Amino acid sequence: MITINPLEVDGIAFTAIRVELPKTNLLMITNEIGYIMCGALDVDLLNEKLQDRNIIAARAVGVRTIDELLVAPLEKITEASKEYGWEIGMTGKEALKRIS
Repeated sequence: MITINPLEVDGIAFTAIRVELPKTNLLMITNEIGYIMCGALDVDLLNEKLQDRNIIAARAVGVRTIDELLVAPLEKITEASKEYGWEIGMTGKEALKRIS
């Protein structure tokens, strides 16, 4: 099952997406600028093979819900996300507020 819901973070509109898979879930929160995602995101691929796309993205590991994704520390970020002040260790919510 795929669940897509609007999500507001401090007055900023995002889309929360949950994809239920066998024994796991994919979790994402996105807007037109960038996104944060669960541990399934391959940040190295985005930084190395797709660097010319300047993708604004980060991953947090060990999350099971959209709410957990918002409060979890970012474990890895793309190089392009640094333009928005994203840093490893900041929460998902902190990062999202910087891409409004």
